[in-house]
Amino acid sequence: MAQAFVREIDDAPPPPLPEHPVSPHANFVTARGASLIEKKLEELRDKLSNEIDHEMEMLLARDLRYWQTRRATMQVLGPDPASDTVAFGSRVTISRRGQTTTLRIVGEDEADPAIGLIGWTAPLARALQGASEGEEVEFFAPGHRETVEILAVGA
Repeated sequence: MAQAFVREIDDAPPPPLPEHPVSPHANFVTARGASLIEKKLEELRDKLSNEIDHEMEMLLARDLRYWQTRRATMQVLGPDPASDTVAFGSRVTISRRGQTTTLRIVGEDEADPAIGLIGWTAPLARALQGASEGEEVEFFAPGHRETVEILAVGA
């Protein structure tokens, strides 16, 4: 009897894959971010139409659902070229810990800090928003507080 029970468990289909978590924040994207979402959707549809492995098909379908949700909820925003304050889409040059860095504030899915793209919900982006050239802002990094100086703001 125990043997039959084990076989039933072994024959059971694998549990469904958990969905990718979707941010609770508004899905602001730059024009570039919107284009990247469209490219990702096209790429996933192409892969899915040619996939024969069931497990890979499930993974691709899950990814497709995530990106469809992100496209359905995206709000394309751009920087106001007339504004001199840091906002979504702005390119901002800062001095932090004695180093000069140029960043662009972008949507969460577009963020890539290694190339200077920070998500608008990141603590540094939040600290910079609304500040102008020449201002210093307090930034609460994990475990310590820093002062960040805004050197330039552009679109």
